[in-house]
Amino acid sequence: MAYIGRDPQYGAFEKQSLTGDGSTVTFSLDYTVGSSSSLLVSVAGVHQEPESAYNLSSNGTAITFTAAPGASDTVFIIFLGVALEVATVGSGVITSRTELAEQAAEDDLLLIYDTSTTSLKKITKANLSPVLSYVTRTATGDNTTTDFTVTSGVTVNDVLVTENGVLQAPTTDYTISGTTLTFGTAPASGVAIVIRELP
Repeated sequence: MAYIGRDPQYGAFEKQSLTGDGSTVTFSLDYTVGSSSSLLVSVAGVHQEPESAYNLSSNGTAITFTAAPGASDTVFIIFLGVALEVATVGSGVITSRTELAEQAAEDDLLLIYDTSTTSLKKITKANLSPVLSYVTRTATGDNTTTDFTVTSGVTVNDVLVTENGVLQAPTTDYTISGTTLTFGTAPASGVAIVIRELP
């Protein structure tokens, strides 16, 4: 079949027939369209001019003719394009999902909201540049004190402890219980103690 202009690349143009009665000017469309130029309208074999013989109404879901098609008129519409419906994602679609119960793999895709373009984008975990923050506590040994405060929930595997720059061994040189880090032996007087809590 020959076409004026470019052939449709995929599928075919949709057609809708209308039944006129000489008084009805507005008809519902089978498809939502974004522009009156997206329709090819024929009334009694005469091509109708967009914005002159007809306009869209009801947000592109209906067509309104300037003059009502007659009862004997053959009326049809060819849809040259339809409005693209974009899904709206509600907050529950994301927040109701099951939490990832393990560490994300480097090639896992994550959704982020890009404030510069006000849109959702996907990114691999490997492309995230995390901002790491450490809690660092310092003290000076006095040859007596063995207990030092740490953040609640920290374990021996979450801290690096040094005495004068020498790394101390977890459970051997110190233990942690609640918010207290306890040295096995009190650091000597003047020893620089650094407790760094890892993120």
